[in-house]
Amino acid sequence: MDGTAVAGGEQGRPTLDTGVPQTARIWNYLLGGKDNFAADREVGDQIITNLPHLAQNARLSRAYLTRAVRYLAGEAGVQQFLDIGTGLPTADNTHEVAQSVNPQARIVYVDNDPLVLTHARALLVGTPEGATDYIDADIRDPETILREATRTLDLSQPVALILMGILGHIESDADAKSIIDSIMARLPSGSYLAMYDGSDTSEAVTEAVRIWNLSANPKYHLRSPERIAALFDGLELVDPGVVSVTRWRPVDPDPLPAEIDQYCAVGRKP
Repeated sequence: MDGTAVAGGEQGRPTLDTGVPQTARIWNYLLGGKDNFAADREVGDQIITNLPHLAQNARLSRAYLTRAVRYLAGEAGVQQFLDIGTGLPTADNTHEVAQSVNPQARIVYVDNDPLVLTHARALLVGTPEGATDYIDADIRDPETILREATRTLDLSQPVALILMGILGHIESDADAKSIIDSIMARLPSGSYLAMYDGSDTSEAVTEAVRIWNLSANPKYHLRSPERIAALFDGLELVDPGVVSVTRWRPVDPDPLPAEIDQYCAVGRKP
């Protein structure tokens, strides 16, 4: 539960209604941010009451994003990033991490929340050597995303597709896989997919998502680790494969950090 590049407003377009909880703002609240409203905080507090460690889990998931992007920009040598469902800017955004490794990295963010759009244009500014852009689009419209991304990215060169906490808003596994395949098909060999999503591995998380879905927009759907793994079919999983976000190349692996109910992986297009 992170990004919000999924249409939820009237006629398929989101509108800025501070009385209706929105995914990006709830997540911002859980991360300790200030870009949220009373309705968002109410849902966040209900979830924290049911699952006290959720705010910490949000931060642990964010830490996985940091490690994955650092790996992609460094060891994997990727210079281009397409981050869909970026959510509200917080600390260690994709462009900040990638450009700290390679100042020439180019990043395109995609979201369709009006509040995210306003903040992204003001705050998501990259290095002079690189480039940072923002697309107002829905994840269910890969053609628009790819067309607009070419303003900044060279799709003949490897791109890292970043989908953090966004595919849980797509209920059907087939639809989620179709979105991934539609984008990855346009990217060359050596491109990557990095993602995480909530897993149905505990009753507490299942109950938290039930509370979330009572009022939050858009809805969220948990997947098992096996279903998350299936979204990587056709890609080469980077070690350690599909694991809890805390177990993906932790900075201090001794002792291993506790697992949480968010599963992730990074896959390479052969």
